[in-house]
Amino acid sequence: MSEGVAQLKDEGSQRQVVVAGAVAGLVSRFVIAPLDVIKIRLQLQIHSLSDPFSVRNVQGPIYKGTLGTLKHILREEGLTGLWKGNIPAELMYLMYGSAQFSAYTYMSHWLEAMPPPYQLPSSVTNFVSGATAGAAATTATYPLDLLRTRFAAQGTDRIYTSIVASVKHIAEHEGPTGFFRGLGAGVSQIVPYMGLFFASYESLKPITAASPIPLPLGSSDAVAGVIASVLSKTAVYPLDTTRKRLQVQGPMRERYVHRNIPTYTGVVSTLAHIGKNEGRRGLYRGLTVSLLKAAPASAVTMWTYERTMGLMLALDEKHKND
Repeated sequence: MSEGVAQLKDEGSQRQVVVAGAVAGLVSRFVIAPLDVIKIRLQLQIHSLSDPFSVRNVQGPIYKGTLGTLKHILREEGLTGLWKGNIPAELMYLMYGSAQFSAYTYMSHWLEAMPPPYQLPSSVTNFVSGATAGAAATTATYPLDLLRTRFAAQGTDRIYTSIVASVKHIAEHEGPTGFFRGLGAGVSQIVPYMGLFFASYESLKPITAASPIPLPLGSSDAVAGVIASVLSKTAVYPLDTTRKRLQVQGPMRERYVHRNIPTYTGVVSTLAHIGKNEGRRGLYRGLTVSLLKAAPASAVTMWTYERTMGLMLALDEKHKND
């Protein structure tokens, strides 16, 4: 890794950025997969506005809190139930990590090369670069994100038996647009989220690196990632819930583990429907487990990325000296 607290855009070649991003995505996804499944199950559960602790028209299991959901899945579906949808998710995170970090470094360099009258403050450059990277990576990997959600939403009644079968079924019954259900909500969520995340991370990294408290194994990167993630995720969470509700629309909607998911048609109408019928709680359903997932995911992602990049730079330096 570069000396000091170099910004992400200044580290490594494009090839090294792609490799480090892919490794970071794979490792992060495997670690946080169980929390992702729990979050999705909670987000898809419909609650009453008048009594937010009740569950309306129950058809399927009832999940109560992070620990309760964890216990229920382990009891009914076994340990493997916590990694449902992990294959499409691993593919998604591999591609997403590569695309995200590549787009971020490319956009950062492009913005910094602008002539003086058009140059932006570094914090704005980091925000715009992060937002652009998030939008590009989300759009490129969205079909895999949708498959991940649908597999995670399955209970013991398996709608899709494999990735190939799920792709064929969606293509046959929903057409090409079926793979992009909820993309509008996904991009609307990821643009501010990744903009805020990278702007916060780049600002926090020098602060955590200078911490008087000794942090082992270069974990100042992880600490910066945790703080940036919590701030960003909380700000845009309602759009994440909206995306999940839209992703499970279609002809098989009533066969998921939650069989009472309403019909939604678009981002704005879905937000309005949830707000009207379930209140603010409904929009933030699963936020606790989402933060429990997002914080370590970001920590693992940024730590793994920085360590992988550092290893590749060290190997390159060694080869030059040999």
